[in-house]
Amino acid sequence: MTLKSEQRSAGDSLPSSCVRIEVHVGELRQLFDALDPSPFRERDLDPKAEEFIVGWAKEAPRDANLGLVIYLDRAAGLPDEATALRDAVQEYFKQRALVTRRRLRELLRRGRVSLLIGLITLSILFVLGDLLGKAIPGSRTAELVRESLLIGGWVAMWRPLEIFLYDWWPILREARLFDRLASMPVRIVYKGAERSSAWQDDWPAAPVNEKPAKHVASVSPREKVGGS
Repeated sequence: MTLKSEQRSAGDSLPSSCVRIEVHVGELRQLFDALDPSPFRERDLDPKAEEFIVGWAKEAPRDANLGLVIYLDRAAGLPDEATALRDAVQEYFKQRALVTRRRLRELLRRGRVSLLIGLITLSILFVLGDLLGKAIPGSRTAELVRESLLIGGWVAMWRPLEIFLYDWWPILREARLFDRLASMPVRIVYKGAERSSAWQDDWPAAPVNEKPAKHVASVSPREKVGGS
């Protein structure tokens, strides 16, 4: 990284081997949900910004380190705005990881309850089918009812088997992805004029929901770069 580009950027150092998630915005406030009244370190990311960041992270190798680079169309503002941005982004994904693991625990709890109900239902229907077969031996109708009861019992086991075989591991993978995003370094690259005062109307100098942004700049991918 050249001296000139170093002077126009701030934040954490990014290892050359990390996968860089690159986002281009006009103002930092565009990264956050303007309807969220929470303090800035607890504020939600804008849904489109989150979708873009998470989508890029999912394409990266699972063991790769992640880094976030924000290309900002204004000059540098407050000295600690890069630190504030990193804290806000990391706190958001930390909370997402906690919520996702809570969802996983609830799913497994529901799976255990469903498994208990399924086993009880399967046992009852199996016993009823066996009693029916003994009560009316040799009857085709009794045999048909018995087989139907067994099928119904196994249908009752479908949901718990689906939870424990298929449903839980995508949620765990998502939680681990949020863990990686919650620890990634964040760096801002400034693209605006050096003496511009636009930062005074932008977050964190001004609240996100204080007034609408001067212009709309979409969150868009930039060409990935592998090194510093």
